[in-house]
Amino acid sequence: MIEYENKAASGTDVAGAFDEFMEAFEEFKSTNDERLEQVEKQVSTDVVTEEKLARLNKAMDQMVAKSARPPLAGGAPSTVAGNQHKSAFETYIRKGDVGNLRALEEKALSVGSDPDGGYLVPSETENTVMRSLKDISPIRAIAGIRQVSGTSFKKPFSISGPGTGWVGESAARPETTSPSIAELNFPTMELYAMPAATSTMLDDAAVNVDEWIAEEVRIAFAQQEGTAFVSGDGINKPKGFLSYAKVANDSWTWGNLGYVATGVDGDFAATNPSDNLIDLIYSVKSGYRGNAHWVMNRSTQASIRKIKDADGNYIWQPGSKLGEASTLMHFPITESEDMPGIASDSCSIAFGDFGRGYLVVDRVGLRVLRDPYSSKPYVLFYTTKRVGGGVQDFDAIKLMKFGVS
Repeated sequence: MIEYENKAASGTDVAGAFDEFMEAFEEFKSTNDERLEQVEKQVSTDVVTEEKLARLNKAMDQMVAKSARPPLAGGAPSTVAGNQHKSAFETYIRKGDVGNLRALEEKALSVGSDPDGGYLVPSETENTVMRSLKDISPIRAIAGIRQVSGTSFKKPFSISGPGTGWVGESAARPETTSPSIAELNFPTMELYAMPAATSTMLDDAAVNVDEWIAEEVRIAFAQQEGTAFVSGDGINKPKGFLSYAKVANDSWTWGNLGYVATGVDGDFAATNPSDNLIDLIYSVKSGYRGNAHWVMNRSTQASIRKIKDADGNYIWQPGSKLGEASTLMHFPITESEDMPGIASDSCSIAFGDFGRGYLVVDRVGLRVLRDPYSSKPYVLFYTTKRVGGGVQDFDAIKLMKFGVS
């Protein structure tokens, strides 16, 4: 077996890394074909074959994760006011001096100038964090996003439109009914991280404190967001799409998420399992399929990699170039470790247009409160942002339930 070394691909290494991944995928297919042949001959699967297949699955997962890891991008060019804010913020972070920072924020009538709530970070630092979140937070990357200055975002929607119909040129026009309007409310909740630094690091002029804070908090924020957007209960956090009521798609009504059952408890159908996935695709209306994504965790994706269609072709395919998402039946896959694994009656696969189906609401502003007292000799930086989320179109996302009905 070939040993695959997991390297970061950059510059001239990109093509080599992609070739290495494709080589791994070809060996994976060959090994899985061997396993399927053993099953068809009604003999027990060779342990060596199973272990080799598992290693290849893990190697491909690592390669995909490595290629998708984004660099921490720099911010937009600073204005004069932006430079003043950045300089004052750096003085606050390094030495705790709030004089210049408070004056600037009070001059701008900023709601972030309350010392108890922390101070707003420079806009380019906030933009860097938000760009990074979109790159590494799976659901945020495919969801709709709105920015607000208040504590919530309210969105009206029509449950039923006005009555319409066809009439003759001279026929009487019946009176139409009024549309029925309801309202969705997406409150923003406080999300925090608390990176720590030593006094030595803060005194080091070579350390860019803006970049350090952005790097420290973006991973913590992304992990918390990722869980909340999938399974959050809506109490002091966003409401995840799996937390909404679920009904069989044939009985779907607004306010619920529809699901398609595999017909087998805790597994795909025994014969032609790819038909389950086809049923899920076509449970979504055509208007939503153009921008649809699959959402699942890596163990579910590993199971799907072994499935072939009726013509013997693998239905899972790697991206055509390095960093591009893998596809399943030509639709891109978003891998979210917060999705449940395949189990009895689990809803382990979601499919649909998340840009229209799920809304992420960000309140403008990222705050930092310097705390040199709570954990001496370290200085803590209590960093907060406000974010909300929830389903905005219940017809745009469908689920696969691994159950009989």
